[in-house]
Amino acid sequence: MARLSPARKTRPVPRLEPRIIALTFLVGAILTATAIRLYYLQIIKHHELSQLADRNRIRIQRLPALRGLVYDVHHRPLVDTRPSFDAVMVPEDAPDLGRTVNRLEQLLGEDGAAKRLEDAQEQGRPEFEPVTVEERLNWQQVVTLETHQLELPGVSLQVNPQRHYIYGPLASHLLGYVGEVTMKDLARLPDYRMGDEIGKFGLERAWEGTLRGDSGGQEIEVDAVGRRLRMLREIPERPGDSIIMTIDLDLQRVAEEAIGNRAGALVALDPNTGYVLALASHPAFDPNLFAGGITAAQWRALVTDPTHPLENRAIQGAYPPGSTFKIVDSIAALSDRVLTPQTAYYCPGGMYYGGREYRCWRKQGHGTISVHRAIIESCDVFFYNVGQRLGVDRLAAWAHALGLGQKTGIELDNERSGVIPSSQWKWRRYRERWYPAETLSVAIGQGYVAVTPLQLAELAAEIANGGIFYQPQFVKEVDSIDGTPVKVFPPIIRSRVHIAPAVLDQVRSAMVGVVNAPNGTAHAARLDNVIVAGKTGTAQVIKEAQGVRVKENEGPEKYRDHAWFMAFAPVDHPRIAVACIIEHGGHGGSAAGPVVKAVMQEFFMKNPPQGSSGQITQESRDKRPAVALSDDTDRNDMHEQFDTQTE
Repeated sequence: MARLSPARKTRPVPRLEPRIIALTFLVGAILTATAIRLYYLQIIKHHELSQLADRNRIRIQRLPALRGLVYDVHHRPLVDTRPSFDAVMVPEDAPDLGRTVNRLEQLLGEDGAAKRLEDAQEQGRPEFEPVTVEERLNWQQVVTLETHQLELPGVSLQVNPQRHYIYGPLASHLLGYVGEVTMKDLARLPDYRMGDEIGKFGLERAWEGTLRGDSGGQEIEVDAVGRRLRMLREIPERPGDSIIMTIDLDLQRVAEEAIGNRAGALVALDPNTGYVLALASHPAFDPNLFAGGITAAQWRALVTDPTHPLENRAIQGAYPPGSTFKIVDSIAALSDRVLTPQTAYYCPGGMYYGGREYRCWRKQGHGTISVHRAIIESCDVFFYNVGQRLGVDRLAAWAHALGLGQKTGIELDNERSGVIPSSQWKWRRYRERWYPAETLSVAIGQGYVAVTPLQLAELAAEIANGGIFYQPQFVKEVDSIDGTPVKVFPPIIRSRVHIAPAVLDQVRSAMVGVVNAPNGTAHAARLDNVIVAGKTGTAQVIKEAQGVRVKENEGPEKYRDHAWFMAFAPVDHPRIAVACIIEHGGHGGSAAGPVVKAVMQEFFMKNPPQGSSGQITQESRDKRPAVALSDDTDRNDMHEQFDTQTE
C-alpha cells in the first residue's frame, strides 16, 4: 500500500470565499421568508383568502322579495309589481373605473352613474356589493347594454321588481309610495340592505312589515369581467302578503272626479263599522314617480308646489268647521237641557254682544226661530245664544266626547288632532283668560276651532249610528300569495257617547230638512230615491271687517270661504257617512254638496236600499220629529210649536 507523503498530509483545507457565504445566507433567508409567508397564507389565512378568491369568481346575489299586492274591497288590484331592467355595477371588477363609468353614461345617455357610485361609497358599501347605477332602462338601452358588454367590465343587466300604482294619482294619499332605504333606515332596520325598497308614506309605510316579505338569494359564478356564467345554488324568497282594503275603487274614482281641479278632501265611512269607503285629497301626486327613484328636480317641484300636493288634507288639513259645528251645539244643549225643542230666539240679522255686532249670514234675519228650523236654515244668531248659555267649557266637553279635537287613530302618519278650545286650553296656550264673546265664534265653528275632514265624517257616522265612535280602518283583510286569508280586521269601537234617542231624532230630523225641506241649505245634495240627512258649513278664512260683508266668490280666491258638507243616508238605516271640504269654495251646499251627492249616488247605485228603507215619501217629508221633553213642557204646547215649524 502506498503511503502518503508527509507534505500531502499537512496541506491546509481551502477557505470559502466571503461572497459565497453571503450568498448562502441570502438564499437561506429568502427560502425561510418564503416558507414563513407560505405558512401564513396557506395555513393561518387559508379560510379568509379562499373566501376572497371565491368572491372574485362566485358572487352571492341577493333577491329582494316581491312586495304584496293591494286590492280594493272587491279584490280589484290597485298596486302591483312589474319588472324593471336596471344597470348594476361592481366597481372592483372594473380595472379602469372612471373610463367604464364614462362609457356607460355615454351609451345609456344618462349621467347619474358616477353620482350613485359616489353615494354608495359614502354610505359604506361592502366590497363586491353591486350598485344600481341606472334604473328603469328602456328597450333600446337594454339592447345597447347587452351589445357593449365587453366594453363595460363590472356592469351587468339585472331585472328587479318595481312597484306600480295602476291608477296613478288615484288614492295616492291613502296608498302612499315606496323609496330606497336611507342611512337612517339602515341604522334602525338591520334586515335591510342598500338598494332595498321601503314604504315611505301612507299604506306602504304603515303596513311595511306585511307587504315586504323575506328576501332570498342566488350563488352565481361570474367571469373575469363580472358577467354571470351559471347559478350554483338558490334560496327562494318569500313574497309579501297582499292587502284587501275597505275602499271601493268606483267610489274613490267618483269622489276624486267630483272634487275636480279644486283643492279639498272627502272621507266616506261605513257608520256601522268605521271602514273607510273612500278617502280623497286633492291636489294629488303620482306615486309612480317615487317607485323608480324620483329625481331632485321632481322632488323640488313637489315640495315647492303652492297647492301642497303631498299633504293628505283628509287627516292633515285642520279647518274651521263653520256651521257644521251647530250639530254639536244642538246635541250638547238638548242633552244638557239648556235648550228644548220649543226654545226660540229672535234673529233680526245680527246680535250685539260686548260692544260689537255678531252678524247672521242672512242679512234680513230669520225672525223668531227654534232649534229645528235653526239647523235647517243655519241661523247664526240662534246658535250665538245657545253658545252663550252653554259656555265654552261645556261645548268643548261635548265636542271632545264626539271625537273632535283629537286623533281618530287611523293607521296613517301625521294625522292632526285639530283644536277644540276651552278656557283651560287658552290659558295653557296663550296664558290668557277666556272672554265670553269668544264663545259666540266657537258656537258657529269659527275662532280657534279646527277639525279634519275625517273627524267630521266620524261625527256624521256617530249621529247616524247612535253615538258609537268606530276607529276608522282602511284594511279589511290580509291574504297570503295564494289568496288564503291570514288575518281579518273586525270593527273596533273606541268609545261611546250617550245621546238620548229623542235628542238624536230631533237632530236627525233637522238634518233631513237641511237637504230636503224647501228652505234647507243643501238642496244640491238631495237624492231622488233615498233620504239624505246633512249639514252645510261655510267657514271664514279671514275675519269680516266691522260693518263690511265679504261676498261669496268675490275678491282673491285665497280669501274666500271654505265650503263644508257632511251627511249620512238612508236616514232610518244609515249605510254611508260622508264629509267633504272644498277649500275657498264658498257656500257649503253649492260647492261641497254636489260632491257628496255624486259619491252617494254611486254608492246606492251599487248598494240599493232594501225594500222601502230610506225611500223618500211625502209622509217622511212631513214627519214630525220625536223630541226630549223637559220637566215643564206640556205635550200640547209642543204640538203647537211643531205646527208652526212645518216647512
